[in-house]
Amino acid sequence: MNRRDFHRLGTKALGALVKLTVALPAAAFLLNPLRKASPAGADAPVFEGLVPLSQLKVGVPQSFGVVRDQVDAWVKYPKEPAGSVWLVRQPDGAEPPVIAYSAECPHLGCAINLAGDAKSFICPCHTSAFALDGTPQNHVPPRPMDRLDVELSDDADPEVRVRFQRFRTLAEEKIPLA
Repeated sequence: MNRRDFHRLGTKALGALVKLTVALPAAAFLLNPLRKASPAGADAPVFEGLVPLSQLKVGVPQSFGVVRDQVDAWVKYPKEPAGSVWLVRQPDGAEPPVIAYSAECPHLGCAINLAGDAKSFICPCHTSAFALDGTPQNHVPPRPMDRLDVELSDDADPEVRVRFQRFRTLAEEKIPLA
């Protein structure tokens, strides 16, 4: 091996060492979210407390925003709006006592509003229309309004809690988004 070949080999070795010095921390940074083990069920939707039951009037839909901590791979966003729901209290003795619907239209995801007559829901983007029980009133939406799970706390004035989640739009069946 002559002197020139020795220097070439040394330069390549030094270049490889510098590349590893940069590449290993960069790979560790990019793969960090994959290494974080989430506890079982951590990605499952949780029940969000919205309102005391006594503040809901029977048969009158009311909209409530869902605010919660949002987390992506690297960043935590505390108390960000996640969406909204429509709550409809049922008459006493009915089961369930409260029905919750996602305020996101199953057609293209626009916000569903209460119609002017307060007896139906409407999506202003493409005129999707729904009855108060969530059933479609025209051919635009591919399925009824997305119903959400509801539970009541064990307090004297129970709090209405909703398991908020989003669903795929334009699908005929209710498919949860990850």
